[in-house]
Amino acid sequence: MVYQDIPFDGIKLKESDKRRVAYFYDADVGNYAYGVGHAMKPHRIRMTHSLIMNYGLYKKMEIYRAKPATKQEMCQFHTDEYIDFLSRVTLDNVHQFAKETVKFNINDDCPVFDGLYEYCAISGGGSMEGAARLNRGKCDVAINYAGGLHHAKKSEASGFCYLNDIVLGIIELLRFHPRVLYIDIDVHHGDGVEEAFYTTDRVMTCSFHKYGEFFPGTGELRDIGVGKGKNYSVNVPLRDGIDDASYKNVFEPVIGKIMEWYQPSAVVLQCGGDSLSGDRLGCFNLSMQGHANCVNYVKSFGIPLMIVGGGGYTMRNVARTWCYETGILNNVLLDENLPYNDYFEYYGPDYKLDVRQSNMFNANSPKYLDNILINIFENLEHTKYAPSVQLNIVPNDKENLGDVDEDTADALDTKGGSQYARDNIVETYNEY
Repeated sequence: MVYQDIPFDGIKLKESDKRRVAYFYDADVGNYAYGVGHAMKPHRIRMTHSLIMNYGLYKKMEIYRAKPATKQEMCQFHTDEYIDFLSRVTLDNVHQFAKETVKFNINDDCPVFDGLYEYCAISGGGSMEGAARLNRGKCDVAINYAGGLHHAKKSEASGFCYLNDIVLGIIELLRFHPRVLYIDIDVHHGDGVEEAFYTTDRVMTCSFHKYGEFFPGTGELRDIGVGKGKNYSVNVPLRDGIDDASYKNVFEPVIGKIMEWYQPSAVVLQCGGDSLSGDRLGCFNLSMQGHANCVNYVKSFGIPLMIVGGGGYTMRNVARTWCYETGILNNVLLDENLPYNDYFEYYGPDYKLDVRQSNMFNANSPKYLDNILINIFENLEHTKYAPSVQLNIVPNDKENLGDVDEDTADALDTKGGSQYARDNIVETYNEY
């Protein structure tokens, strides 16, 4: 048996874990609204920011307002036609785009609203700017809670997401980093990000989500990637009611094993707050501490880290948790008594910085979780060795390889092995 049923005993910070943090926030983001009665409320980002400021965390990190993403930047992943549509459609002219709204999946879940394009640009700009600062070594952790919109596809909106800021951020990271790890702790499967990198080994995606009659219906254990990307997509399908202890006992072994074998040089962590207990759309039973433990564990590896938001539909709980996690990223455990802030009345009746577990039944048995871990570890066995971007610089040609076995020599062959080897091929004059 691989799974160990160890109780969760809270979060511990190490003095050595101090990081330089860059925090991205645009005051306009809270002005946008998907419409009356819609579950997604960008206002929660403003609530989070108010808590962060009133706890004094602004003294510990650098705060930036990112430049909104341009059309050209958005089209690094999305199609020109789709981005052009987002930039032109408004509430007043939406009836002129009847064909396009069907084609690009604009519906009740992903409605047209005032300032839609600007909202997308703010989200994308924060993630791309955060990735760029990590690339330049200007910070160790970049935070963009307006990002994390993981369902958006190349040319369609999905699950409240229009622009996939995470993919744009990862593309930026790949300019400098040979391997990037994407981790998703939203209650929904991170299908848009997985799909974008399903055929490459330069990005490993790892999603912990509810599976079975639940949106988006993807992310089963057997979805592991194809072609070059085979075994580089990791899915952890969970059942209703998972609690702090069970989540920790699955999350830490899986991420620990990935770090050991895949050796990413940058990590993107999507912190969807809909995996918290009591979420309007979620069905997990994580406390604020259980959710934040994932952030603390990933931070402990000391690898350049980008934190993005995501889902979360009980606003007061999302704001509390993201504020608490911002504290952890700055190596501070915040006081449980909330300071007075712009939205103080939202946090009644206790006015505490806490989201507690409920008595919800945990449908994830130790046997079920053990089976998941065994399967994942078997698949990860195949990723032990370096993917297409080598861990070490490879000698120029076979003559220098000494006693290397034939298979390894073939893998390093200039015909198609490492990028380093291919770069050293010089075409003869007039070859073509």
